Amino acid sequence: MMTRLVLIQMAFVAIYGASLRDSITFDGPEVSPWLRDPRIVLDDGVSIPPALRLNPESYHHYDEMTAFLRAVHVAYPQLTSLYSIGQSVQGRELWVLLISTTPAERTILKPEVKYVGNIHGNEPVGRELLLRFIQYLLLNYPKDDYVRFLVETTNIHIMPSMNPDGFEVSREGDCGGVQGRYNANGKDLNRNFPDLFRGGKNNGDPQPEANAIARWMTQRQFVLSAAFHGGALVASYPFDNKEVTLNLPHLSGRYQPSLTPDDDTFKHLATMYSFNHRKMHSAGACFPGDTVFPNGTTNGAAWYYLAGGMQDYNYVWNGVMELTLEVGCCKYPRGETLPEYWEDNKQAMLKYLAEAHRGVRGQVFDSLGNPVANANVRIKNRSFGWKTTPLGEYWRILMPGVYTLQVDADGFAPHEETFQVDEGRHTLLNVSLRRGGDKNSGANTFNDRFPVPQLQPSQPPRRQSVFSSLNKFFGAFGRAK
Repeated sequence: MMTRLVLIQMAFVAIYGASLRDSITFDGPEVSPWLRDPRIVLDDGVSIPPALRLNPESYHHYDEMTAFLRAVHVAYPQLTSLYSIGQSVQGRELWVLLISTTPAERTILKPEVKYVGNIHGNEPVGRELLLRFIQYLLLNYPKDDYVRFLVETTNIHIMPSMNPDGFEVSREGDCGGVQGRYNANGKDLNRNFPDLFRGGKNNGDPQPEANAIARWMTQRQFVLSAAFHGGALVASYPFDNKEVTLNLPHLSGRYQPSLTPDDDTFKHLATMYSFNHRKMHSAGACFPGDTVFPNGTTNGAAWYYLAGGMQDYNYVWNGVMELTLEVGCCKYPRGETLPEYWEDNKQAMLKYLAEAHRGVRGQVFDSLGNPVANANVRIKNRSFGWKTTPLGEYWRILMPGVYTLQVDADGFAPHEETFQVDEGRHTLLNVSLRRGGDKNSGANTFNDRFPVPQLQPSQPPRRQSVFSSLNKFFGAFGRAK
């Protein structure tokens, strides 16, 4: 095992230390570490350092969560960075802990991944799973090859709570209610993003928490993401919404799938999570009459239509492959059940992040070898693209096959190049653009026709009609996503 680890490390040094201007190479050892099953190390409370200690059967409120994150960063400054992407309506920080061997450096072609929990305040299981995940990664980094591979080759951003205000007013043991679901302005944060099927318009007054996510997306080029919810047991993938004649749910309850051009990859990601979960892939209906999800996965729209969802926004405008993970039938279960939720999800959470190392990655250069930032990149016949980083980097998770990369940028001639993705190792494809075309030759980007949200403070909450209040209450009662 040590020999294999040394070979892996030497391969990565060779890759990132050498010139990155070769055309196509297949990177990594014959058997990639991320394809293996992680060796789950048993948690040993006695050996857990003080900074990593959590009560495994209790929820952690904002002050406790903040103290834990700060203590972790102080104890592990070489492996973590703690930052806030903004504040909630009531002024609570939206904390993110970055776990990486290079938390203060920019490592070329190291993919960025993220987990976001507690979007709905009364669905806090994901919040606690992410705190345990932080503990697990740092505790096992010195002794587990799989964890070490993830931390050394991936920037892992963990946001335990996107809706800390809602959590503070939620009620433990409330499995199907709505108290605490919304932010302090009474807005559903998973209905607050621009929507492709509404002409790119923002769905309601932009809220500070959703604005913070939108800004975050402009600061990092995330490759892979998942958001944790509760009230069902399923891995859901885009699209959540669909172009329909009437902007009303189907009264018959029969919804139609709304598939992305990357449907093959999304189905793989969802199935990978569900089958590494102890129960999700074989779960029945949560309650009598509820939907049964074959293999524990669903297209979001096939379940029910949702406008303004975060996973669609991240995919369409930012090129991020994101799932919605519903991790339990009860939205806010009793604390003593949390250890079981952790055991259910632990392996799936580890395996899912490693999927960021699947597909193609590379850099875009000009003819002099300078990186080209903000170049538009996409896979031919897949509508939604993404932009290169300031270092010209790009990534795309793809299943094995042959694809054509399309690149254009202001002042450069458009470029196409065919490449192959093999199972078990990512493809490194660097692109050299030649000068040509006019200044606006890259203006017809792949998704610039859809406006992004206005990053401004939300307006004070407006008094709602009796009808809208009742619709909000009954529409969310018992419903996940």
